[in-house]
Amino acid sequence: MIKKLILPLILVLLSYGFWAMPQLKEILAGVAIFLFGMLALEDGFKSFTGGVLERLLKRTTNKLWKSLSFGVLTTTLMQSSSLVTIITISFLSAGLLPLMQGVGIIFGANLGTTTGAWLVAAFGLKVKISAYAMPLLVFGVILVFQKLKTLKGVGYLLAGIGFLFLGIHYMKEGFETFQSSIVLSDYMADGIAGLLIFTLLGMAATVVMQSSHATLVLIITALAAGQITYYNALALAIGANVGTTITAIIGALGANIEGKRLAAAHLVFNLVTGITALVLIVPLANLVDGIAETVGIGEQNYTLKLALFHTLFNALGIALMLPFIKALCRGLEHYLRTDERRESVSLPLSRPDRRREQVKPLYLKKAVLNNPDTALKSMIMETHHLFDNVYGVIARGLMLDRSVVESDKDLNSQLESPISKDAFCDIDELYQRYIQPVYSELFTFAATAQPEMNSAQSKELFAIKATARDLVNAVKDIKHLQKNLRQYLVSDNVHIRQQYGEIRSQIAFLLRRLYFIRHDSLAQEDNDAELVISQLRMTLEKNDVISNDALDELIRHRELTPRMTSSLMNDSHYCRSISKNLIDTVEVLMTAGSGGEGVLSRELALAPDEVEALLASEQSETEAGDNG
Repeated sequence: MIKKLILPLILVLLSYGFWAMPQLKEILAGVAIFLFGMLALEDGFKSFTGGVLERLLKRTTNKLWKSLSFGVLTTTLMQSSSLVTIITISFLSAGLLPLMQGVGIIFGANLGTTTGAWLVAAFGLKVKISAYAMPLLVFGVILVFQKLKTLKGVGYLLAGIGFLFLGIHYMKEGFETFQSSIVLSDYMADGIAGLLIFTLLGMAATVVMQSSHATLVLIITALAAGQITYYNALALAIGANVGTTITAIIGALGANIEGKRLAAAHLVFNLVTGITALVLIVPLANLVDGIAETVGIGEQNYTLKLALFHTLFNALGIALMLPFIKALCRGLEHYLRTDERRESVSLPLSRPDRRREQVKPLYLKKAVLNNPDTALKSMIMETHHLFDNVYGVIARGLMLDRSVVESDKDLNSQLESPISKDAFCDIDELYQRYIQPVYSELFTFAATAQPEMNSAQSKELFAIKATARDLVNAVKDIKHLQKNLRQYLVSDNVHIRQQYGEIRSQIAFLLRRLYFIRHDSLAQEDNDAELVISQLRMTLEKNDVISNDALDELIRHRELTPRMTSSLMNDSHYCRSISKNLIDTVEVLMTAGSGGEGVLSRELALAPDEVEALLASEQSETEAGDNG
C-alpha cells in the first residue's frame, strides 16, 4: 500500500514545488534530462552482448586487482557507480562472478565515479557544454532508428552522452537563476551539526535521484554558484557516497543470496568510507589544500578541490578495506546464508523425506534480466539445479542411495543388497515439490528474457527449454519404471529378476558416470568429455534388451510369461528414454554458453559412426603398441 502512494506523493510535491518556486523548474529539468541520459547509456551498453560480456569478465576479473581496475574503468565509461553495481549484482546472481571479484568491482566503481566530478569541475562549468550536446543528440537519434543492432547501440551511447551534457547545462543555468531567490547560507549550521545535516541531505538527494553522480553534479554547480560553502559541499559529497548504496540494496531485492551479499558489502564499504571521511574531514581538507597547491589548483577553485576530496576519501576507503576483503567475504557468507540442502533430493534411503514445502529456483531472479547474457546464464545455472533434483528423484526411484552413487564406493554391492520397504518413494510427490516449481519458473522466465536476446542466444534458450522438458520426461519415465521394479526385483522368476536388475544397474552406473563428467574428474581423465558422452550413447545402444536380441532369446526359450515380456519391453523403452534424456542434458549443460556458442559446439560434435571409427582406431593403435 505504501509503495503505491510513493509515486503520487512525489508528483504532488513536485507540482507544488513548481508552483511555489518557479526557479526549480530548470534545475529539476536538468536532473531529469541527466538521468534520462544515463538510461540511454544503459540501453547502449546492453546492445553489446552475445557472449562478449561473459568472455570479457573471465579475462578481466580473474584476479582482485583486475576486478578493481574493471570497476574503475566501467564506471568511468558509464558514469554511474549505481549502474555498475546493479550490473555486477546480476553477474553474481547468474553465477558469472565469485563474490570476492564482485566486491573488487564495487570498490573500483566507487573510485571510478569520482572521474565524473573531475570532468564537470574542470570542463562542465567553464565550457558551454550544451554546444557539444546538440550534435551528439542529432547523430545519436539518427543511429537509434537504424535496424542494425550495433548501430542502434552506438546511437543510444551518443544520445546518452548528449543528454548527460544537456542535463549538466540546465542544472548549471538553473542554479545561477536560483542564486538570486534563496540563499542557502541562511539555513546552515556550524560544526558537527552542520556536517551531519548536509551529509544527510546528500544521502537524501541520492536516494531520490538514484544516482550519486547526479548528486555530485548538483553539488558542484551549487558550489560554483555560491549556494553552499566548501565544507557543506564536502559533507554533501560524503552523504552522496553513502546514499548510492540504496540503489544496490533495491537491486539486490530481486537477486539471489550472492547478490544480497554484494549489496551488503557495498553498504559496509560506503559506511566505513563515509564515517572515516567525516571523522577525518579536517585533515583530509588540509591534505586537499596541500595537493592543490602542489599541482597548481587555485586556492579559491573549490569545485576542483571538491573533486580531489571525493577521489581521496574513496581511495582511502579502498586502502582501509582492501586488506580485510577476504574476511569481509567470509563474514557475509557466514551471516547471509541460504539453506541449499532443502533445494535438492539427497536424503539417504534410510530416512524418509518429511519436508513438504516446494523448492524455489536458485538463479531466476529479476536482477539478472538487466542483461541478456546474465539472463541466459542464469537459466543455464537453473537447469543445472533442475538436473540435480531430477538426478536425486531418479536415484530414489531406483531405490539407490545418492551418496553411494556419487562416490567411489562399490555400487554393485548396493545393487545386490536386499531392498527394504522404506526405500520406495512417491515419485509424484517428489515431482510436485522438487521438479514442477523450478520447471514452471524456467519457462516463465524464458518468455520474459527472450525478446532481448539475439538469434544465437535464442537458439541456446530453445536448447535449454528442450533440455528441461527432457528432464521432466525422465521423471515421468522413472515413475512408470518404478512400479515394475518393485514387483520384479523380488520375483521368483530368476530371469525377469535378472533383467530388471540389469535395467537398474544400467541407469545406476550411468548416473555415476554422468556425475563424474559434470564434476570434471572423468572428463579430464579422458581428455575429451564430448567423446565420453558419445561413448555413453554407444553403450546405450549395445545394452538395449530389444536391439541386442536378449529379449528374443528369453521368449524363444519360454523363460518369461506374456505379461513379463510386455512389461520388460515397455520398461526397456523407459530405461532407454531416461538414459538418453540424461545424456542429452549433460551434453547441453557442458557446452551451453551465454553467447549461444554451445549450439555450434553441439552441431560440430562427432556422429555415432565417427565415434565408433575413432574408438576402433585408438584400440588398434593400443594393440599395435602392445604387440610391438
